[in-house]
Amino acid sequence: MLERQVFENPSLRSRLLSAVLRRTLKRALTRQNYDPQKSRERLERGIPERKTARRVQVEEVRHPEIKGEWEVPETIESPVCILYLHGGGYMMGSPRQYRGVTSRLAQLAGARLFSLDYRLAPEHPFPAPVEDALTAYRWLLAQGYAPEQLVLAGDSAGGGLALALIHALKKADEALPAAAFVFSPYADLLATGDSVWENNERCAMFNGKSIPQAAAIYLQGQDACSPLASPLYGDFDGFPPLWIHVSDMEIVRDDGIRIAEKADRAGVDVHLRIWKDQPHAWPAFYPLLPEADRCLRDVATAISQLASKHKSLAD
Repeated sequence: MLERQVFENPSLRSRLLSAVLRRTLKRALTRQNYDPQKSRERLERGIPERKTARRVQVEEVRHPEIKGEWEVPETIESPVCILYLHGGGYMMGSPRQYRGVTSRLAQLAGARLFSLDYRLAPEHPFPAPVEDALTAYRWLLAQGYAPEQLVLAGDSAGGGLALALIHALKKADEALPAAAFVFSPYADLLATGDSVWENNERCAMFNGKSIPQAAAIYLQGQDACSPLASPLYGDFDGFPPLWIHVSDMEIVRDDGIRIAEKADRAGVDVHLRIWKDQPHAWPAFYPLLPEADRCLRDVATAISQLASKHKSLAD
């Protein structure tokens, strides 16, 4: 069953941020001579250490096959573990840069969260991020978590990666997580959605040409129709419940909407949230945007409900 909800009335802060992003970040990200490695280096230098949410401890993990960090609330109220996959077009991003968001989500959910530091393109093209996500999922199972205790979350490319991970688990005939929560998922590397051109000007961060350019850097000649690259083109039969958050003005709006509709036709329990006039992957702008906190609270509530259901089944 598809549950659809629309959030109206964007805040003044959100409208101002979108205007600033169009004049700054969008111009940088959509240049023809865009260099992802140099942009990544500038981003790493320019972004200060993100403030961790109160009463959340950060624990770095450097395993031979796993890199990332735990976000551990002082009070753990949930048996659920969240595997978070950050955004950045498969070319940028890190757990450190997302620490403000991930620690807040861990705090709100009262659950341990593992933020994966997966390999990035162009040095490590597809399917390296999928392989890393699959390794992390199996590692969490080895830590003692049951599949029904694991939930996936991610934004932008990380949202697409979360869905690709479920396709990979299905392909390997392995147990699936309890649910997935994705924000602005980048899930169609062919960029076939109407929103790619309808929102060419409105989107605060990208234009229609930038999506296939980013896909080319990530794929490096490999098949964009593979469900592990573009989850939209996979079979959603048997998928766990999905919570999909999209903005009506972003380039990848239709990636999330079409996945919701396709999963619904496959009998998946789908919760589609459409937010009005928000920048792409707006939860990543926590604590700047009130809508970011509202979205994270929505996710934390759903995770708590899943945890209660798991506890009742265990009892």
